[in-house]
Amino acid sequence: MPGLIGVAQTISRRQKHVTLVVLGPPEPDGEGGFVRPDVPLVPGDSWARVRPASQSDMEALAAGTVLTQATHLVSLPYHPQITTETIVLVENYPNPDRRLSVLYRGDPDERSAELDLLCSEVVDAS
Repeated sequence: MPGLIGVAQTISRRQKHVTLVVLGPPEPDGEGGFVRPDVPLVPGDSWARVRPASQSDMEALAAGTVLTQATHLVSLPYHPQITTETIVLVENYPNPDRRLSVLYRGDPDERSAELDLLCSEVVDAS
């Protein structure tokens, strides 16, 4: 059901406003290159708990897989469109939003009530 808080996280622990997007198809940038604009999921925003991912988090959530670059653990209400192609934009006012790329998507209770995401922060080199 949409809007459930889930059984493992209370609403007070979800202190970060996030926007959920995927990269759209390439579009010309007018300078001979291409850009891939962000396309929001529907619904496109949520409240989440965002914290640094520890080694034990990675072992508990994604045992048997190799995730050497995970930097953050994001817990949020279930969203059926979230995949490993999803980008989580974490509101970071007054600084630019932080971009987290989803590496692993887990439904901890298999009840479609909440998701745990292992993410890697995308750093802009420009």
